[in-house]
Amino acid sequence: MTSNSGMNPGTDVDWDAESVTFDEEPDHGLRDPLVREAWAARLRTWLPERAADLLDLGCGTGSLSLLASEWGHRVTGVDRSPRMVDLARAKLAGRDAVFLQGDAAAPPVGEQRFDVLLCRHVLWALPDPERVLRNWRGLLRPGGRLVLVEGVWGTVSPVGMSADRLTALLKPLVTDAADIHVEPLSGDARLWGREVEDERYAVVATLK
Repeated sequence: MTSNSGMNPGTDVDWDAESVTFDEEPDHGLRDPLVREAWAARLRTWLPERAADLLDLGCGTGSLSLLASEWGHRVTGVDRSPRMVDLARAKLAGRDAVFLQGDAAAPPVGEQRFDVLLCRHVLWALPDPERVLRNWRGLLRPGGRLVLVEGVWGTVSPVGMSADRLTALLKPLVTDAADIHVEPLSGDARLWGREVEDERYAVVATLK
């Protein structure tokens, strides 16, 4: 998962401690070339072709930020964990990227505005996601793009946010339902380094 850090809600997770092994998960560290290429291929279709200002919320150690930076996007990453932020800064040293410690729900970016807001496996764990999405809309320039990777994990006690729920939350923020694109991800084992059976997806929404 990406961090706000990450998939588990609230303050019950020590994300500074989790940072030590965070990148060992295939979809976190993207160390396996096949996993990295799978995420790169998807992310390329979700992001603008031209260089853009991108805000990566709950950025973790910066693996997706690094992919975006390699394509010329100007990245600002935010994570609640100071250690995650340190690792992201090291991973993107020398690149056009800034990493800040802060809350993904209310990122400390001042008056700066962005073309794209990227968030993976974080929104579901934030209190009042409807309010959070409205706040995020205010961080985007007109016609800006939300790229949200979410899911519902587990079968006994599932946690997360379904694509149907997220789509419903986004509808008031777009001009037309066609501005919301849902892309299933569960069937691509390369993204996760293994086969998965739960619901995983990305939503790309162009806002008003």
